[in-house]
Amino acid sequence: MTRLATVAVAAATLLPLPAAAQTPESVVRGFFRDVRSGARPEWADHYFAPLVTAHQVTSEGETQVIRTPGAYASHVREFLDLFGEFRLELVEVLASGDRVYVRWRQTGRHLASLDGEVPTGAHLVDLASAVYRVRRGRIVEYWIQSDRKGLELQVGQAVARRAAGS
Repeated sequence: MTRLATVAVAAATLLPLPAAAQTPESVVRGFFRDVRSGARPEWADHYFAPLVTAHQVTSEGETQVIRTPGAYASHVREFLDLFGEFRLELVEVLASGDRVYVRWRQTGRHLASLDGEVPTGAHLVDLASAVYRVRRGRIVEYWIQSDRKGLELQVGQAVARRAAGS
């Protein structure tokens, strides 16, 4: 009987807290732990508002995408297809008011094509950062930057090594 009680308590700790009970930082940390990590993409609706504005900030210009929790869960599943069971490390988290800045490092394997190339299985590192805006316990908007050139160079080097037979 004690064992069942322990399991029930452990399982209960896996569920996200009610939105009203969370700070913006705890919402974003939970989102990374449960959803962005690939552990539970289907939990995106616990962290995302019904419509989230994603600002994709690049040197050539900012684009905006409206994401739903379901669309974001699919986006994370694409990462799992591309990188396999990747490792996601939060390098830095800073919170102020309704905004939370996160810088992370994601490592995985090149298991699917990123831009038409044949997957190599090579180890890849993706560095990125984002500012998340949280309202009423849900992520409502974010601005993301990713080292796309670094990822492109890693894939190019892996493809060249594979072509050279090394």
